[in-house]
Amino acid sequence: MSPRRLRPLLLDIALVGSALADVWIHVDVEEKPAMACALLGVLALTLRRHLPLTTFVLTLPTALLTDAVVAPMAALYTLSSLSRHRLLLAGCALTYAVSDFMPWPWSSLDATELAQTNTLFRISYDLATAAAPVFLGQLVQARRELSLRLADITEAREYERELTAQSVLAKERAQLAREMHDVVSHQVSLIAVQAGALQVGSQDDETRQVAATIRRLSVQTLDELRHMVSVLRASGSSPTELTPQPSLADLERLVEASGIDAKLETDLPVELPPTVQRAVYRTVQEALTNARKHAPGATATVRIHHRDGAVHTTVTNTAPTRPAFALPSAHHGLVGLAQRAELLGGTVTSGPTAQGGYELCLELPVERNR
Repeated sequence: MSPRRLRPLLLDIALVGSALADVWIHVDVEEKPAMACALLGVLALTLRRHLPLTTFVLTLPTALLTDAVVAPMAALYTLSSLSRHRLLLAGCALTYAVSDFMPWPWSSLDATELAQTNTLFRISYDLATAAAPVFLGQLVQARRELSLRLADITEAREYERELTAQSVLAKERAQLAREMHDVVSHQVSLIAVQAGALQVGSQDDETRQVAATIRRLSVQTLDELRHMVSVLRASGSSPTELTPQPSLADLERLVEASGIDAKLETDLPVELPPTVQRAVYRTVQEALTNARKHAPGATATVRIHHRDGAVHTTVTNTAPTRPAFALPSAHHGLVGLAQRAELLGGTVTSGPTAQGGYELCLELPVERNR
């Protein structure tokens, strides 16, 4: 049984035990009617959470015939903590006070006793005793309702904060979409146009081939940028795929379009997890891009193998044959590869080779990412 259910059960057992002890102390065993009414009131406490009014009515004979007070007061408290009917609670408290004050049988009531000074004191005491569980029950009820209200307010504030964050994110995405459309797309378009003009106007075959490659890559980049812009502008709640994600089937085309003399050696199965396939593709893409930028004239070898439950990807390029141009680089590519590999439980290592080239290695577990 869970602690949440065990706590009320233990409380009910303790309450019934206290009522039994109260009956044992204040009720004579030889007075069978009084003992029967007292035990009925004790047993009625087991119904107090589900039938609070019925429980209170069943405990009234205990207050009328005996001096035991635990059962009727507990029943009155439970009724007050669960009911919002103020007139009903006032009537129940008054009924309990009268039952506790009046002697049984009522025919034994002496009018001269009512005129005594201590009678007024006893009436006041009984009324206060009856009012105490009512006020306490109402206080507990108010506290419970206040806790629920506070929980609702907290939930509403969290929802409002989430809506605000989504609104800010939508504005930032819209601004980023405008920047990509107005700046990046425009510049890539100019690159594609200039490459097309160079392809048509040049007489050198190698130059035309390079220009065609630049134009094709520029057009592909424009298509991806336009898709990204549409994704950023669709700032609704429904998830949107960014772009068709690459797989191992695209590796050969990537190597051929890398712009350097590269060789692909692979024995990977086709059923690898998509996350592993994308990580391998992005690693090869980044390594070939770095080789083209920083090692002009170099050749590269891409080796991808599956052994010991892991995919091992190694991209090695030879030493450059021409001096490299100074290009801006923040080294974010290698950092991104390392972060992606770490999320998949793998590692990325890189560094220069003894022959003056460079090598990038990726190791990813397969079973963990299925």
